[in-house]
Amino acid sequence: MDKATTAELLDFILESLRLIKRRFSGIASSDDFLDSDEGLDKLDAISMRLQSIGEALKNLDKRQQELLLMVANKEYWSKIIRTREILTHHYIDIDAETIYMICDEKLEELEEKILKLQETLH
Repeated sequence: MDKATTAELLDFILESLRLIKRRFSGIASSDDFLDSDEGLDKLDAISMRLQSIGEALKNLDKRQQELLLMVANKEYWSKIIRTREILTHHYIDIDAETIYMICDEKLEELEEKILKLQETLH
């Protein structure tokens, strides 16, 4: 994988995180995802972006694992990639509470790590 492709994937992840944060604003609990069609639309859209982030990281992990390991251990990245697998193959098992927890507790740390990876490319 060349630097341009790596940079594009990192940009895609950051854009996805931005979109998730925008869609998540106004969601105060997991119930907000389930109380209206708008909430369900947000849940679906956020889930799709989380899946896409996992796919991008899966590609980076396959081609440039050493890059990812510069900012976090393999277990950290594996958890995100496994979440992608669940979203892709077991979507019916995903609940609003899990998506809420990811958005509320995990996105900031991921964004910080992706920004650090971007810095290593420059």
